[in-house]
Amino acid sequence: MELRQLTYVEAVARHGGFTRAAERLHVAQSAVSAQIRSLEAELGVALFARTTRRVALTPAGELFVARARRVLAELDGARLELGEITAVVTGRVTVGATAVLGRYDLPAALARFHDQFPGIALRLRSGLVTGLLGALDGGELDLVIGPVHSDLPPRFDALPLAEEQLVLALPTGHPLEGPGRITLGELRDESFVCLPEGSGLRWILDDAARTAGFTPRVPFETHSPQSIRELVAAGLGVALLARSVAESDQGPAIVVRALHSAPSHPPIGVIHHRDRPLTPAAQAFRHVLSTGRP
Repeated sequence: MELRQLTYVEAVARHGGFTRAAERLHVAQSAVSAQIRSLEAELGVALFARTTRRVALTPAGELFVARARRVLAELDGARLELGEITAVVTGRVTVGATAVLGRYDLPAALARFHDQFPGIALRLRSGLVTGLLGALDGGELDLVIGPVHSDLPPRFDALPLAEEQLVLALPTGHPLEGPGRITLGELRDESFVCLPEGSGLRWILDDAARTAGFTPRVPFETHSPQSIRELVAAGLGVALLARSVAESDQGPAIVVRALHSAPSHPPIGVIHHRDRPLTPAAQAFRHVLSTGRP
């Protein structure tokens, strides 16, 4: 099945005949007829009932044309959007990104964007997702890249980019170091290191511990997942940590253990504000992010 066959079928249905459709398409009538016969043979059904006086859609043809029109409309929309993106040569995009991005390679995406749109200035701000969403609300950011929590307010729209998982981080030499999985309930007497209250990771820890029947003790709060790893490595507690951070080559050595019924880590995505249309430059950056998924 070819795109031009969909175009020919839709044109014949719209104009009520092969001759008029061929004229509108600026192709030979024989080409239109041959392509539609080939499509009918491939589908195994007749799309048009042909007589010497008129051409009409068969029931199968009506179903096919309805879907063909949706496909052609989507392609027209894609051409329009891509045309707008490729027309972008200048502008500025301000992006907020969290430290945890799973398998998503943001530096590579930034490099691709710079290669494609060297005239667009790109500003990057880092932070926790709660603060970045506040900046997005206030119009300080065009886009946010980070965890997309299930309670993301409906005023935001998110496009998933990569998956992430949570694991248990332990200091080396910890009594629970070893193979296999561990339950969260086995950690009820441990001290935890986590992000501050109000953060997504803290909410996940509190909720998972409550399900396991205890309230976690968090004597050490810190500002970033990397610093969580540093505090765990120093023996100040255990932590739930994104696998990408726990298994990274960057940072001090820790022990990583899988959890039984591990709490879910939200997917990594790019978020924008529904009530504030993206600029052409921001649309171009979002497109580059989405086409760079692992």
